[in-house]
Amino acid sequence: MLIGTKGDYGVRAMIDLARHHTGQPIPRNEIATRRQIPEAYLDQLLGLLRRAGFIKSVRGPGGGHLLARDGDKITLLSLLEPLEGSLEPISSLNNELDATGQAWIWTEIYDGMRERLESVTLTQLVEVEKVNDASSAPRYLI
Repeated sequence: MLIGTKGDYGVRAMIDLARHHTGQPIPRNEIATRRQIPEAYLDQLLGLLRRAGFIKSVRGPGGGHLLARDGDKITLLSLLEPLEGSLEPISSLNNELDATGQAWIWTEIYDGMRERLESVTLTQLVEVEKVNDASSAPRYLI
């Protein structure tokens, strides 16, 4: 499985929204700066995430984006599928591979991957990030 830029940046943006959730909209430029995502690309991803029902957007002064659902209800699989499309390792899992007898192994791999991605929630991703941030040594730049 190869996660592309859409999936990577989309998950980063969702972690940011969950981590900084206060009930108030978070401006796009803040997400882009913290997560190092180009703003124009982030706009596209936020549109996808809004259409998929993960976020709400608020226009005007004080506007921005906020979660539309609780982080415990959002799984990594549910995020990646709208961003990346199909996560199948081979596009024709059940067609020509059935003739060679190899479809079963790819199906098992795919099912295992889906099961694992379904078991990880946005809230868990935020908690892991917090632990990693707390355990990393401070960096000083001059």
